[in-house]
Amino acid sequence: MNMKRLPLVGIPADRRLTGKHYFHMVGEKYIEAVVLGAKAAPLLIPALATQLDFQSVLDVCDGLLLTGSPSNVEPHHYGGPASEPGTLHDPHRDATTLPLIPRAIAAGLPVLAICRGFQEMNVAFGGTLHQRLHEVPGYMDHRDDESLPLERQYGPAHEVLLEPGGSFARLAGAKTLTVNSLHWQGVATLGRDLAVEARAPDGVIEAFSVAGAPTFAVGVQWHPEWQFASNPFSCALFAAFGAACERRARSR
Repeated sequence: MNMKRLPLVGIPADRRLTGKHYFHMVGEKYIEAVVLGAKAAPLLIPALATQLDFQSVLDVCDGLLLTGSPSNVEPHHYGGPASEPGTLHDPHRDATTLPLIPRAIAAGLPVLAICRGFQEMNVAFGGTLHQRLHEVPGYMDHRDDESLPLERQYGPAHEVLLEPGGSFARLAGAKTLTVNSLHWQGVATLGRDLAVEARAPDGVIEAFSVAGAPTFAVGVQWHPEWQFASNPFSCALFAAFGAACERRARSR
């Protein structure tokens, strides 16, 4: 009997205080996108930082998905000014993902980074962030309206311009995409070895890939996991990620 094993995708968790206890959690929409879109098995990785054996995680996983989150990367990781009072941080996630990202890519694991994950990936490669993009002259407001129903919060917000000849342009078979937009932060300085794949009309970097990576390694500022099955590019993105994870699994 052919017992084919699905590729295993690690998903680093947020560490959040719920009631009086801390929980390590991942949004269901990301898990579903891995299962149904990438055709892979999800493995939730607790945000245990230095208590986590990174090499053991990399030995087990065939890919890595970095999710969005309400929290922001702590600015001391990229030499930024202190955050505004009330900004939500997750130092345990920072201490888990920032060392894990370059290790995963160097080890040949496919990586897909979304929103906070996109920002983490930029910081992990030495880049910096704007903390309040809407206050930077020349940039439009990329935030969502949290008073609206989810369908409208995650609805189409603006186009992104795909870099000619880039991997996203080839995957989309188009010059532009229409994406949602739910972020306060944005790339200020692009990290080393990262190549721009898409920009918003105001020039904000919306997607990048890792130049010279041995396999699929990309980040997007928008949320392709939201109702991915109804969006042709999101379907193609998760399918490409899953195919890379499948190749990784077969090679092992």
